[in-house]
This record gives sequence, structure tokens and C-alpha cells, in this order.
Amino acid sequence: MRFDVLGPVRVRHGTVDVPVPGLLRQRLLALLLAHANTPVSAEWLSVALWGGEPERRGGSKLHLLVHRLRKTLGEPERLVSDAGGYWLQVEPDELDVERFETLLNLAERNFDPQRRVDMLRQALRLWRGCPYHDLDLTELAGETQRIEERRLVALEQLHAAELDCGRHAFIIAELTELVRENPLRERLHALLMTALYRSGRQADALAVYRRARRTVVEELGLEPGQALRELEQRILAGEHIEFEPPTARPPTRPAQLPHDVPGFVGRDAALAELDRLGEKPEVPIAVIAGTAGVGKSALVTHWAHAARERFPDGQLYVDLRGYGPDQPLSTTEVLAGFLRSLGIPGDAIPADATERAARFRTVVDQRRMLIVLDNAADPGQVRPLLPGTPTSFVVVTSRDSLSGLSARDGAYRLVLDRMHADEAHALLTDRLGEQVMSAEAARPLIERCARLPLALRVAAERIHQSTSRDVGELLEALTDEQRGLDALDTGDEHTSVRAVFSWSYRNLPEDAARLFRLYGFTCRHAGHRIGVFALTALLGAEDVQTTRRLLDVLVRAHLLTEVSYGRYEMHALLGDYAAELAVLEQDKPAIVARLLGFYLHTADQAMRILQPGRDPDAGGLPAPVVMPNLSNQESAVKWLETERPNLMCAAEAAASSGMSDLVTTLFQMLHGYLSGESRYLDDADRLKALATGAMPEDC
Repeated sequence: MRFDVLGPVRVRHGTVDVPVPGLLRQRLLALLLAHANTPVSAEWLSVALWGGEPERRGGSKLHLLVHRLRKTLGEPERLVSDAGGYWLQVEPDELDVERFETLLNLAERNFDPQRRVDMLRQALRLWRGCPYHDLDLTELAGETQRIEERRLVALEQLHAAELDCGRHAFIIAELTELVRENPLRERLHALLMTALYRSGRQADALAVYRRARRTVVEELGLEPGQALRELEQRILAGEHIEFEPPTARPPTRPAQLPHDVPGFVGRDAALAELDRLGEKPEVPIAVIAGTAGVGKSALVTHWAHAARERFPDGQLYVDLRGYGPDQPLSTTEVLAGFLRSLGIPGDAIPADATERAARFRTVVDQRRMLIVLDNAADPGQVRPLLPGTPTSFVVVTSRDSLSGLSARDGAYRLVLDRMHADEAHALLTDRLGEQVMSAEAARPLIERCARLPLALRVAAERIHQSTSRDVGELLEALTDEQRGLDALDTGDEHTSVRAVFSWSYRNLPEDAARLFRLYGFTCRHAGHRIGVFALTALLGAEDVQTTRRLLDVLVRAHLLTEVSYGRYEMHALLGDYAAELAVLEQDKPAIVARLLGFYLHTADQAMRILQPGRDPDAGGLPAPVVMPNLSNQESAVKWLETERPNLMCAAEAAASSGMSDLVTTLFQMLHGYLSGESRYLDDADRLKALATGAMPEDC
């Protein structure tokens, strides 16, 4: 069986065409051929074919379409399906684009100009028109551009080889047509100028340069590249001109990884997972996501150094600056740097970003490379930098989940959590030694630093620089909620914890940023979890759906963790940062009143279910717009048990704000419930002490 995509999609058994009826069936076949022998998810195929139709309907329609395509092909076992999706099994030499690229690769490695000509012309004869002709699929646009770019490069190599064989007059007509069709490709202009000059047509060669210069200036506002300008000068001087074929230069092997992280400890599970992914060609993209300061870049850099021998064609690395004090890098800039690193002369790099991406895919095609895209802001910054074939392995790091890369591009996402306590202890002892950092001394410091590698390293450096090396002094400074983050300030915006958090905050939409700030008014004990209804009251939103949408933004940015459905947690250091920002809010009393009002009104509702005879009393605070549905004793008890820590924090917040009447209301409302449960006796005593004016430790 033969499959042709270099023109209208075509299937043949021997010399007999197999008709593929229906545009949808043709599109499905094209999508599978573009990812031949690679699983493609059902969700991705449904979105590509039906434009984001709901998965339930798209899935059933896709199943029927796959069944029909199997019958059309006549070899149903070729179209395989499993939990990973669908893929079409294509044998070597069955797909015309693979034969085309194999011939190009052979030609590039052959230094006999006549053999290059023969192989390149054989490859170009496979073309019957535009790849995937008339199928109009956005998901095929990148692959189409990549193949068309390879064709143009092949045409340039062909005519360079023809010049090398001395057939300059023979190729003038072909080159003239190619220049007309591709007026911005300076290499084609250079080939035509060389062919004309060698044929004794110096004036015509210079006329080609003038037309090329006029086009480049008018279209791009730039002068022609250095190579074309130098060629004009050599023709004017009457020098002998050789046109060196690009295959005469050996491929460049970049080695761009930054230095390995000294004293790297732990993360064994994540390193093992990267090892596994790096050996699977069906997973060419891995996204390492996680909160600020969790050590994503350090992990990937450490793994990449250990794994570099698995990528014999080199390693590319770029910090995309998605989060930081500098402007994010544009993909146009990154592609130019990558192409130069891969041996492409500056004057041969296209000006257009799409053409640069296509040239990059061409250069890395079939090469086994590691490409590290560090600190990405969003999927759009990453997609143009992805190779077209799975021989290279791409690792992306980001504070965002980059869900679009998983849904559309098949990326595997690994969320890097904060360190385990034993890993954090190992990091501290590596920096300070066992004598300074015993397990007993380390435990409170580790938790106050939220088990973040960045915070732990900064803390270790502060202790190391201290003359007393007293861990307690640093811990006391960190525990001060007013200046805790000051203790983790290094004077460097790349490593100071407050600055590093700020880059995530500044990337948020304004409404999500406001919710992040308002979170600073909540109880921020480690392990305390806030419900979506309380956050809705805090926000002053009209409905829970609005709050959930903003919470999803914060979760994707790894500024909040959804620990169970509708309940959220923020680690201590982020809580300190949110509290600093909350101070800037103009209507603090109203915000606090909304939050306390939610807890008082909902607790009152729960207690009236448990004690039907009691009078309603919520301390005169306004009722929240939306409240959880407490309809029976079971739901009331569950809510009280879940929210007990937050109710205690609400009591302490009211006491510290001088709202003694609200504390009394909470005491009268909850004391009987708390004192009736032996496990809550401490809380009952605590609430009684608050109501009688004794202030406990800060919440």
C-alpha cells in the first residue's frame, strides 16, 4: 500500500487508486498520516475535525468515522486504537513524504555533485502539488509549511549542485521562475546571479541583484543580506565565483546547557520520570510545571547534564523569560539564535517568523537533539519552537500548567511539587552540615520555608553568613508575618523570594490578581483550607461560577492548590506575600466584614439545624450573596467540622480587630457544639478565652 500527501491525499494498492470518499474521511486520513506511527488522542482529532465540539458527541462521531476509514483502506488492522488514541501503521517507503525526506537526507550527505542532483530531482518528482491539497485543516498548517520549506531548500541545493556540475546555462530558466515565485529568498537570487554571471551575462546578473534589493527594501524595510551584497561586489569586480553547496559544511552540534546546579539533592521520582519520557519517541514534549521557587529549572538542568549523551546531535537551551524582570523573548528572536547555533549563516535566516520556524523544523529533522525551553509564559511562546518530528526531545518549564500544549500538542505534564521534608533536610545539611542543621533544628525552618528549594537555599545562605549561625534567629524573623519575606531577601531580583513571587502575580489578569490579594485576609496556617463559598464572599462576587473561574486561573499558575473539590490551600510564604498585597486594598473593613459575615451566617444556619429552637444571630453582619446548601443535620455537621479551623481564625481575627461583640456571638453560637466533642475541647477553651478578653497567639 502507498500513501501520498505531496499533493491531494491519495491511497494506492499497487498501481490502483483506492478512493477515499467524503471530506471528513480524507481529513482524518491526512491527520493520521501527518502523525504516522504515532498515537494521536481522540480529543485532539475531534477538535481538529469538528472545531471543539463537546467530547461526548465528537467521540461517538469519531468512532464511526474511524470505522468507515478502516473499511475504505481494506486493511483495518493498520488503523490501531487503544487508550492512547488512534494511529495509522505505515511501513517504510510507503509514505511519499518520508521517501522525499529520506532522499534529501541522503543527498545532503553525498559530496558527489552529480549524485546529489540525481537524488534531489528524484525527491522533487514526488511532488504533485501543495501538500494535503484542499483539506483546509489548521492542525496541518505547520506540517505543510515544514514540508514546503524542505522543498524550497531542496530546490536551492539542487541548483547549487547543478552549478557545481557546470550546468549554469541549463538552470537559468528554472531559477528565473523560482525567483519570481519566491521573491524574498535571497539564496535563490544568489543562485540565479551566479548562473547568469557564469554564462557571460554580467549585466543580467546585476539586474537580478537590483530587483532583489528593491523587493527586500519595499517589503521588509531592510537591505539584502551580507552574502548577496558581497556577491554583487564580486560580480562587479569580475572575480571567479564558486557556489559552495550547503552540504559541504558539516552539521553543527550545539551544547548550550547552562552549568549544572551544585549540591543538587533529592527529586529522584521526577528524575526517573524524565529518564522514562526521554526514551519514548511517542512523547516528544514534556512540560515541567510548578509554583515559583520549586526548582523546575534546576531539576531540568541537572537531568539534562546527566542525559546529554543520549542526544548525540546536541542540546539547545533558551530562557524564554516568561516570568522575570526582563521582557519575554519573542519566538522570532529565539529561532534566529537556534538557527545560528545550528550552523545557518545570518544572511540565510528568513525574516518572517513562520519561515524561521519552518527552517528550524527542517534543520532539526531526523536529528536526535535535546531542546530545553525554560521559563515559558504560555503555549503560544512554545509552539513555533517545536520540531516537526519526534526524534528530538523537548522539555519545557513553566509556572503555568500550559494545558494547551497537552491538549493540542500531546505534551506530557509533570507537576513538580514542593520538596519532601527529608529532601529539604538533605539540602540544608549539604549547605550547612549536620552540626548546624540537625533534624530537630531543621524541622520548623523547613516548614516555614514551605519546603521550597529556593527559600531553603536563601535561608541556608543567611545562616552561613551569620556570625552566630543561630537558626533560631532566622526562624524568629521568618515567623514575623509583617517582615517574614524580608528574611529571604538577597538583594537580587532573580533569587529574592518576594521578587520571584511577584513575577507570577504580575502575569495574572487583574480580576484573578485581586482574588490573590484578597486571599491575604484569610487564615494562613499551614494546612488550612479555604472553601469556594468563603472566597466568593471575600471577593464580593454574585455567583460561585465567577469565583471558580478565577480560582482556576490561580491553580493553573500554581499560586493556589485545589486540595479537594472546591477547597484550596496556599503555602505559608505565598500567604505572606498575599497578605503584604492585601494591605494595599482600600476597603479593608468591608472585605473583613464580608468574610466574617460568611462564617457567622453559615455557622448560624448550621447551628439552627442542630438546635432548632435557637434564635438566629449573625452579629449584625451582612449576609453573603451565596451560601452552601445545608439542608439536614449531616450537611450541617460536615460543614462545621470542615470549617472549624477557619471559624477559630475568624474569632481570633475579630478579637484582634476589636470586634468583641462578634467574638461573643461566635462563642454563644459554637461553644456548646465544641465542648460537646472531646476532640474539640481545646478549641472550646480557646474560644472561651477569646470571649472573655484573653488574647491567644496570632492566627
